[in-house]
Amino acid sequence: MTRVRRGGEAGWKDPSLRRSLTLFRAFLREQEEPDVCYALLARDAVRQVEAYGGSVAGRTVVDVGGGSGHFTEEFRRRGAHAYLFEPDVRELGGKPGEGAVVADGYLLPLADGAADVTFSSNVLEHVADPQTFLSELARVTRPGGLIYVSFTNWLSPWGGHEWAPWHYLGADRARARYRRRTGRPAKHTLGENLFPVHIGTTLRQVRARDDVRIVSARSRYWPFLTETVVKVPGLREFATWNLLLILRRCPE
Repeated sequence: MTRVRRGGEAGWKDPSLRRSLTLFRAFLREQEEPDVCYALLARDAVRQVEAYGGSVAGRTVVDVGGGSGHFTEEFRRRGAHAYLFEPDVRELGGKPGEGAVVADGYLLPLADGAADVTFSSNVLEHVADPQTFLSELARVTRPGGLIYVSFTNWLSPWGGHEWAPWHYLGADRARARYRRRTGRPAKHTLGENLFPVHIGTTLRQVRARDDVRIVSARSRYWPFLTETVVKVPGLREFATWNLLLILRRCPE
């Protein structure tokens, strides 16, 4: 990814097709090789953060909902003071890593403006109240700080997560099919730990806020026209796959 300058903000050009294919292949083997998959995704995500906000070395990074800690680990590898806040102790594994805190993303145990960078990868579709969640991310980010939010929108081919793409035929039918095929219940249940988040609605809600401004809204994994596809109503709900929002915390 090549850094560019747009309107005073650091940014990055559309990533290569090779990069997208590499990530896609890793996703296909997520169940068999989760560490390989998420380590690769973490390196990619931290490069995105640095493309917009500069080096994370010496900065305080808050990773909200980072699960087993791959993103936190990568931020630390690059010199950041990174801390993981995860509400589900099971996601942390057998022994939570150093700096891991069991905490709800709606109510983080942090002072206002504590973080230079607040990071949330693929969490928004798992919270019942996305706006309250975003408000908390903004609260703990210092004025001028960066907020990274990505989520899998409901109508994307991967919107149903492990029971996709059969979610297009209904969540109950898709879950039942998953159980018949695998012999085990699906991890996600619509309305409990997975919620139908849409790009158009999310963009309107974020643009109406006065505590953040959008630096970039783009497809996270798509290899070309990543910002253009997000501007097309209807099409974006299917073609974006995963929306990446780079936000800047507004001054008080």
